[in-house]
Amino acid sequence: MNATDTKLYSLGYSDTKTYLFAAIFAAGNILLPQLCHFIPRGGFILLPIYFFTLIAAYKFGWKAGLLTAVASPLANSLLFGMPAAAVLPAILLKSVVLALAAAFMAARFRKVALLPILLTIAVYQCIGALGEWAITGSLAAALQDFRIGIPGMLLQLFGGWALLKAIRRI
Repeated sequence: MNATDTKLYSLGYSDTKTYLFAAIFAAGNILLPQLCHFIPRGGFILLPIYFFTLIAAYKFGWKAGLLTAVASPLANSLLFGMPAAAVLPAILLKSVVLALAAAFMAARFRKVALLPILLTIAVYQCIGALGEWAITGSLAAALQDFRIGIPGMLLQLFGGWALLKAIRRI
């Protein structure tokens, strides 16, 4: 394996590593939002609840990603009341779409690169916005990430790429 090779996996539900990595990334999705909430409107701007779902699904496959995508928002809501129950369905939808899109892009491109990560973000945001609009009936709420969440999407793109590169040999 040379310095640019990256190991990407598709772990199954019978593999204990799936649950281990999902738990680690879900913990990251619990911790990161708490840190971001020190910034006024930090959750809305930085979209931290999605960050480790992207990493889990891209690196370890859709099953680890899906576990992370569902566990993270539920745990955050139960432990901290954020996200609020009213927005939980939309966040769960976006998280699940993100996990599936990230795993698909990783399988399709077979490398860690900015383009597949950018496509992942575009897919989950667009499908998620349509789903949120259908759930809430509010186009303004559905487009909120596009209005104020650009820094969060950039964090997912460049931070996700950097973290995936950093853990490429795991």
